[in-house]
Formats: sequence, structure tokens, C-alpha cells
Amino acid sequence: MVSTSPIETPVTRVASVDGLELAVEVRHPSGSPTLLFAHGFGQTRGAWRGASTALAEQGYRCVTFDARGHGESGRVAGGDYHMEQFVGDLRLLAHAELRKPILVGASMGGLLGLMLAGEIDPHSFRALVMVDITPRWETAGVERILAFMQAHPDGFASYAEAAEEIARYLPHRAERKSEDQLRPLLREGSDGRLRWHWDPALLGGQLIQESERYQPRLMAAAAKVRVPVLLLSGGRSDVVSRETVDEFLQLVPHAEHVELPRATHMVAGDANDVFTREIARFVGKLSNVDRGDAVAV
Repeated sequence: MVSTSPIETPVTRVASVDGLELAVEVRHPSGSPTLLFAHGFGQTRGAWRGASTALAEQGYRCVTFDARGHGESGRVAGGDYHMEQFVGDLRLLAHAELRKPILVGASMGGLLGLMLAGEIDPHSFRALVMVDITPRWETAGVERILAFMQAHPDGFASYAEAAEEIARYLPHRAERKSEDQLRPLLREGSDGRLRWHWDPALLGGQLIQESERYQPRLMAAAAKVRVPVLLLSGGRSDVVSRETVDEFLQLVPHAEHVELPRATHMVAGDANDVFTREIARFVGKLSNVDRGDAVAV
């Protein structure tokens, strides 16, 4: 991993196992412990800008990246995306760190971390922070996200038009996104139209079509997780519910759960100050010795 300045955060290109490049940023490279942030489906590392900046200022090393097919990271030729590819990328970045990182994973990012820590490589992380996601989720909430992503395949004529679409999707947020804020989220095509940053093939491939098939596997992985776990859920989320949270806590009885009442599924964006405070509190409870001890259960 190439370190960057705590003030400037140039993008580092990291080659995945299959040669695809991942866009990575590091804030406060000399900080400790390391927080590795994994965003949700359809997001970018930019979703963590507020949280990673605030936590870097508190002394943490904060690593954010764009998942394959998202943002500035490479796209899979032919659009053949599979969950194992994303898990492999996360594992690569985790093991690139000198010490075990603490994963902060939102939605898809949290599920990838769960799969890695509970099934594939239990030694990847020192701890897990799951952000509004459980191994079994509410289908209606996920369908709402996908409907937003699938709308406007022909893109937008202007940034203002895209901002209006986001405002309809997130009506609880008073602030309208500016052109500068939208620029990393859109790409201008040869036709002059602005389209979202993700690979359209993500929406029609097996990753989405087979997502619910992974739920039993994810539940089995959750039951095997032994590192400390914090589940942060949004009180207004339509992706997790009291039932899915209770089920998760039965699978991972040593996990701590904190609900942020005013937050939706977009927890970090809705309540960033509370979000970062809860992460700092949780990490502060962990041992100062970065050895990734298992939880006695």
C-alpha cells in the first residue's frame, strides 16, 4: 500500500488478483489503528469522505477505495461480476496493511467483510463495523435502491438534472448536491450525456440476480465470526428491520448494536457526526495491542 499525506489524498492504483486496478485513498497514513472502509453497492469511496476525514483528524489511518465496477476502479471485461471477486479485492487490501485493519463496511461492503471474516479468512480483520446491513435483508429496501440505479439509463443533460433525481431519492436531506459534489459520481459520455459512475453491467449480472441465494451462506458465515462486531443501523432504514437485527444478534451474540434513530440506510451521510463518534467509541474499547484476538464466546 502506498502511503499518502494526511492533507493531500492522491489516488493510488492497486492491482487486484486478476489484474483489475482499484482506486485507493489513504488519510493520515501514519495513524493507528487502521480503518478500512468498504462502501455499498452503487456507491464510491466518496461516501466515506466525511467520516474518514473526521476520523483521520482523530488519529486513525483511514483507507477508502472504489469497489470494482464503481467510481475510478476498473470494470470487468464482459461484465461478469461475482461476489467472490469483491471478497478477493477486500482481502487483498486488508492484507496489504501492516497491521490488521478494522473493517467499516456499509451494505454490500459489510456483507463482503462478513463473508471474509466468518468463512474465507478469519484473520483478515481486527474487528468489524457493520453499517446498516444484516445477512438477511428487507427485499423492498434493496429493490428501491436498484430502481434508483436502473432509472435514467440514457443519463442526464446536466448536473442540475442529476441533483434533482438524487433529491427525489433522498427527500429527507435538505441540502441539494452541487456540481462539484456530483462530478465524481458522474461520467460524461461521447454523446455529452452524464451517466452514473457504476458499470451498467453490474445491474444485469449474476451479482444481483443471485444476491438472495447468498443469504444462507452469509448467515452461516456470521455465526462463525469471532472478532468484535458493532452493528450500526438506521432507525429509518428500509433495508434492515428489527427482525433482521434480532436475527443477526442471535447469530453473533457477542455483537454490539447501536441504532441511529434519525438515519436511513445511508447512515454515514445522514448522521455523520454520530456515526463517527460511535466508531471512535467502539474502537477505543478494543485492545491497544493490534493482535486481532478472538472473542471468547
